[in-house]
Amino acid sequence: NSGALDRLAGGEHHQGIVAMVAEKKYCSIEDILNIAAERGEKPLIVVCDGVEDPHNLGAIIRCAECAGAHGVIIPERRACGLTPAVSKASAGAIMHMAVAKVGNIARTIDDLKEKGIWTFAAEAGGVDFFETDFNIPCAIVLGGEDSGVSRLVKERCDYTVSIPMYGKINSLNVST
Repeated sequence: NSGALDRLAGGEHHQGIVAMVAEKKYCSIEDILNIAAERGEKPLIVVCDGVEDPHNLGAIIRCAECAGAHGVIIPERRACGLTPAVSKASAGAIMHMAVAKVGNIARTIDDLKEKGIWTFAAEAGGVDFFETDFNIPCAIVLGGEDSGVSRLVKERCDYTVSIPMYGKINSLNVST
């Protein structure tokens, strides 16, 4: 019955089918670093500082997986968690991406730096993204939809990088 499917899908378009599965289990930052080590690669981590929209988080996870990132880090509070909408927006990438949930993003940046990870805040006014050498152990920090990377997190990052804007609009959606 369509009404039951609508309720189970939680408002998302279900296309006539809904599956009930357990929520994806979160991992630790150590797990993410171990994935990179097992692959013999330098860690590439995406850190979401306050991304609230589930469609944006899903798209970020999808892009991170396609770019070969080893994991995504999200905060426990004031941000989106792993929901069915995130899963759908990730187009299945959520099943292949390690996601860690942490209490404090600023403290996590400090912890990553102690582990030899260089941190890059993606924010306006930074060094040209295309001229930046990311061939190092790194984490790219993406800010929330309205406020960008928080001041405290940005101050703790090693660098600020920006994608040059050539059009009339001065920013891209966080999932881009």
